[in-house]
Amino acid sequence: LLAPVGDDQPGRNLAALLAAAQVESTLIPGAGCPTTVKLRVIGHQQQLLRMDFEAKPSADHRGALLHQGPSLFAAAGAVILSDYAKGALQDVVHFVTMGRDLGVPVLVDPKGRDYERYRGATLLTPNQAEFQAVAGPWQEEDEFREMGQRLRRHLDLQGLLVTRGEGGMTLFTEAGIYHHAAQAREVFDVTGAGDTVIATLAVALAAAWPLDLAVDLANRAAGIVVGKLGAAAASRQELQDSFSVPA
Repeated sequence: LLAPVGDDQPGRNLAALLAAAQVESTLIPGAGCPTTVKLRVIGHQQQLLRMDFEAKPSADHRGALLHQGPSLFAAAGAVILSDYAKGALQDVVHFVTMGRDLGVPVLVDPKGRDYERYRGATLLTPNQAEFQAVAGPWQEEDEFREMGQRLRRHLDLQGLLVTRGEGGMTLFTEAGIYHHAAQAREVFDVTGAGDTVIATLAVALAAAWPLDLAVDLANRAAGIVVGKLGAAAASRQELQDSFSVPA
């Protein structure tokens, strides 16, 4: 994990949690930049609202992230660029180029409407609303499929995965278009579902899985976590069990 943090207690708490979970991390502290904190307000087991406490990292802080990139990317089986428009990935084009030059799969969870910044990535994973904000509205499924392939080719992506909530996921590749129906039996909380999808995809691609099979696994993982409260994870056993349950 490569991320900017502040020289503060939340940053120290994050470092301790990552160490306890045996997650290798490079946390870059920066003066005047607090560690981003998300406070979720829960009532009757439902999320009511979220409050974010944050500040964008300085140019020097971002430069320190870029400096660490090459050595970390070279040792990785895959790289996730999770763009929350908080400033850490303001230089995302350099990270995409870095991964591509090293031959490492680069997966991007995009933000905003400027997708040119992600040109050349391996896989882009917008949700349906994010995709529509960039590609425009559509009326028929055939029109949606045409728009997806057009955007994928324009951005020189190996794959474009549009997550569609209860409508499942649609994967666009040079070989074709693949749709995966939603796996969730009961949706309880969608917090972190997109993160689950891209994390599962990265693990699968790092293990050299074909992209379509990686999406199937990610779809199953998302179906598991939305049935839990809060930012949850899908265990290995839950994923294994999902293959024995009819879709």
